[in-house]
Amino acid sequence: MDIIRILFAIILPPVGVFLQVGIGLQFWLNILLTLFGYIPGIIHAIWVIMRR
Repeated sequence: MDIIRILFAIILPPVGVFLQVGIGLQFWLNILLTLFGYIPGIIHAIWVIMRR
């Protein structure tokens, strides 16, 4: 299941975070990071997925 989340984190970072933690602070933070830059969104999404 982590492989699917990581793939989503690379393609659409907020979706990967949503699958891991749902709608919450980490999800909104990831949307903000993705809007500011795609790479920071990916890094944050993978960090959230690997942390839990």
